[in-house]
Amino acid sequence: MPATAGEQDVAPRVVLFDFDGVLFQGDSFRMFITERYARMPLRKLLAFANLPWMLVVWPISWRTVVRSLVHIGLLGVGERRYAAEAQAFAAALVRRPRQFYRDGLQVLRRHQAAGDRVIVVTGCERTVARGILDQLGLEGLELLASEFKPGPFGMRVKFHNVGRRKLERLAAHGVKEWQLAYSDSLADIPMLKGAGEAVLVNGTPKVCKRLEKVLGRSVTRVEWF
Repeated sequence: MPATAGEQDVAPRVVLFDFDGVLFQGDSFRMFITERYARMPLRKLLAFANLPWMLVVWPISWRTVVRSLVHIGLLGVGERRYAAEAQAFAAALVRRPRQFYRDGLQVLRRHQAAGDRVIVVTGCERTVARGILDQLGLEGLELLASEFKPGPFGMRVKFHNVGRRKLERLAAHGVKEWQLAYSDSLADIPMLKGAGEAVLVNGTPKVCKRLEKVLGRSVTRVEWF
């Protein structure tokens, strides 16, 4: 017997979460790379040797400089070693106090309990982000993140999942619309613009006003700790 309209399955709401600044307090991948530099002084010397070039390039493309620092930090690191170090970093990270927004994690879990389809869409590298989420007990959570690839001199950036690229990754994942999006950054304007409800996490009034001007509508503002 066919189901009536009221009995038909209703598609779950799609809810997007940024990671850094929304669930994690700070920049998780930057912390991972910074700790590698701290453990290996020779990498600092190599970065310092490239400083004149970086100072020239910085005003033109600061992203190129950041990417170069990441590549130096991962020089000689293969795929298997990188995965092991990312897992070790994640395991240590979740034991540190005040590294995560408890409120954000609670809201995420409430969305899951309500049957929503929750997706973390982040600029953090996938292996690092996956390791952190798994350590938090969120093993089955969908994740769209930046990706690395192995190269002749170590791991290299393959895809940086930021700004409009998040929309590309969502589209490739088969996600064409979403009802809610949580972010702390104006860099996520493309993702927030596509949401039925945009939620700004820990944003200042100035950032909130700018975001609302760009979106042409009001946003929900929350303070998470």
